[in-house]
Amino acid sequence: MQADIGSRCVGCVRELQPNLRTRARFWNAGQQGVVTRILISINALVFMWIIAGGSQGSLMGGTINQHHVDLGLAGVFLRQGEWYRMVSAGFLHFGLFHIGMNMLLLYQLGNLLEPILGRGKFTLLYFAALVGGSAGAIISSPNGLTGGASGAVFGLMTAAAVVLHQRGINPMQTGLGATLVLNLVITFAIPGISVGGHVGGALVGAAVSWVMVEPNWKRSMPWLSWAAPVIAIVGAFFVANMTL
Repeated sequence: MQADIGSRCVGCVRELQPNLRTRARFWNAGQQGVVTRILISINALVFMWIIAGGSQGSLMGGTINQHHVDLGLAGVFLRQGEWYRMVSAGFLHFGLFHIGMNMLLLYQLGNLLEPILGRGKFTLLYFAALVGGSAGAIISSPNGLTGGASGAVFGLMTAAAVVLHQRGINPMQTGLGATLVLNLVITFAIPGISVGGHVGGALVGAAVSWVMVEPNWKRSMPWLSWAAPVIAIVGAFFVANMTL
């Protein structure tokens, strides 16, 4: 079993708070973070479904039940054609701490990035990072059972760093940079965490967001900001298939 964890994004709100023009362009009052809240709700519902499966260890982690097997990612299932697991595993968690940390970061980062990118692009970015994390998990540990939203969350962290850099702010001098570094240290220091899942999501999130916010491409090829996450998703499936 491999799980993903995260830590609190301290200082992100102040560093990435979108200006009023950005807010007015994409959102009306009361509409902010709609996609973020939907994603959190789906994760919460799936977690309650897992708890209902009867695993006593599901609250704090360490125990799996049949629902984990039904949704989790592993090479053996992909070889049987169950490619939906590349996505479903991203909504699967192994304990209350696991989902709690991931949802906290998703809430913070989603509320920062969703108003900047808009609902559509934010949704595509999230799923591109999620599937990129799944591909990374298959590359690094094809025989392990993997689940968690941290691939997607790592993608949002690197995307936020890209946005900061594009605005002329050094992300390593902000709370976001400290959060990213801390999570990378945790990823490599604690056994049982999907290193490939975290790194894969981070790389895809950085690449896709760079295309989305790069000014020259936005002017000359505006369609590319929509195509980039789709290309990343297709590429992640291709890489996972080649790894099997």
